[in-house]
Amino acid sequence: MANRRQVLAAGGAAALLTGCGAADVNRPLLAADILPDGFPTVEAVKYMGKLMSERTDGRLSIKMFAGGQLGSERDTLEITTFGGLDIDRIAIAPLNTFEPLTIIPALPFLFRSTAHMRGAMDGAPGQMILDALQPHGLVGLCFYDSGERSFYNTKRPILKPSDMKGMKIRVQNSDLYVSMIKALDADPTPMSLGEVYQSLVQGVIDGAENNWPSYQTGRHFEAAPYYSLTRHVMAPEILVMSLSRWNKLSKADQEIVKQSARDSVPMMRDLWDARVNSARTELLAAGVEANEVEDQSAFSDLMKPVWERYIVSDKQKALVKSIQSMEL
Repeated sequence: MANRRQVLAAGGAAALLTGCGAADVNRPLLAADILPDGFPTVEAVKYMGKLMSERTDGRLSIKMFAGGQLGSERDTLEITTFGGLDIDRIAIAPLNTFEPLTIIPALPFLFRSTAHMRGAMDGAPGQMILDALQPHGLVGLCFYDSGERSFYNTKRPILKPSDMKGMKIRVQNSDLYVSMIKALDADPTPMSLGEVYQSLVQGVIDGAENNWPSYQTGRHFEAAPYYSLTRHVMAPEILVMSLSRWNKLSKADQEIVKQSARDSVPMMRDLWDARVNSARTELLAAGVEANEVEDQSAFSDLMKPVWERYIVSDKQKALVKSIQSMEL
């Protein structure tokens, strides 16, 4: 299996030397994903590469390094920004630290439904976010789904915010997520996804929040069998390209890359929807106790201070208004 050092030696390191003209523009585009081979995002990027190859008679193609072979998302994002990696599929959270517009799709209770999120990200609001990445050395290509995130825990069903009082809830290493959990009067505990299962078993945390497939794949349901459908966040994933490699492509090839990325989105969503349905069915059959949260406004009303803290610029406010006004 190739590792991070090998891939950089095979082409990424050359791209880091773009100032010396060392990069080979004819090599395959190197892509990374922390998720395993077979996961919808990985298969979508492979499909994108297939479309590129067909549309250029094999001149453009993608070599995928899945399963975290090149490090964490923060690692691969840094490598991509500096030109050592060509294409990177990442969650939107790592972008929050340097591009404020990327915070907006991660706001709790922003999207009314998955259809609303998809329409917004495929439309003008999504393009506004993608365009904002270029000054940071990245070209935004498209958005992929990351599902509807809900809370699960070891103690009881969550029907109202007070049911979460004092619970230790694992969150991503994100100030926004920490603020969201605090607003619910629970105790946010940032940690990597790989630590969650053992932490649930040992009682280090009482719960976490994620989508059905991640809840299943990480075996978190074995320790935390209560899954409460708050659907509080529907933040998408994002596919980015190194600006330095992008600038080495002709205008025609740039359009092929961008269109191939867009054309991979429906395929990714079909795979994702099937995976969500199979995970839900299997977990319910395994004894997971899932419940709908009938009064979602009881949760969303508590997010007003969180929104006020993170929506500060006129551009952010305009983006929120644009998303909220969409009719789907």
